[in-house]
Amino acid sequence: MADRFDLTGRRVLVTGASSGLGEHFAAMFAQAGAQVVAAARRVERLQALVERIGAAGGTAQALEMDVSDAASVAAGFAKLYDAGGVDVVVNNAGVTVAKSALTQTEADWDAVIDTNLKGTWLVATEAARRWVAAERPGSIVNIASILGERVAGAVAPYAISKAGVLQLTRALALEFARHGIRVNALAPGYVSTDLNRDFLGSDAGKRLQARIPQGRFSDPEDLDGALLLLASDAGRSITGAVLAVDGGHLVSSL
Repeated sequence: MADRFDLTGRRVLVTGASSGLGEHFAAMFAQAGAQVVAAARRVERLQALVERIGAAGGTAQALEMDVSDAASVAAGFAKLYDAGGVDVVVNNAGVTVAKSALTQTEADWDAVIDTNLKGTWLVATEAARRWVAAERPGSIVNIASILGERVAGAVAPYAISKAGVLQLTRALALEFARHGIRVNALAPGYVSTDLNRDFLGSDAGKRLQARIPQGRFSDPEDLDGALLLLASDAGRSITGAVLAVDGGHLVSSL
């Protein structure tokens, strides 16, 4: 069974890898034996990650890619395939703008939708076209959110984008299955990172924590098992699935 989770010799692309969960996912995949391609707009932010993975005995490289720009995505994949291609894609790049819906601007909407939803579409379809042309299988894992299923205040474009990612995952899973390409989504709940730790420790954060059935926020490491399952041969019959890792938040009572 352990062999089916093994990613030795596989090449994994992680978008949005310059910080937060993407940075964590890249390091985790390297520990699992994968050759990691860490992609983001800010390549300079990726260098420290690549060096840290190398120092730990892993293999990683940095790749400049703006997922919201089709030309940048195509150019990034051209570089990848000049060096042998990719086996797994993790669509992690995402942004949010925290404002009430009445104060969100068109620019706010475009920034969130273009990165979170259009970017996921562009990367997934570019990867799939290359796998189909080469008659190779592949696995795509889209990082969604429980806010794609439920809503919270002040993040309307984000919640809408993640709901779109869930339906995109199902639609592409249906179309790509006959090519041996699996498409799934991981839907984290509230995960404690450097970006939100102060809020989660605040009085408002403690009230939020009290509504989670397990009574705790997740740590990045709590996502690792689910992500490895969806990315590896251990999940070879799983496609079109949305796997929530949220401490039971989605099943909490209203």
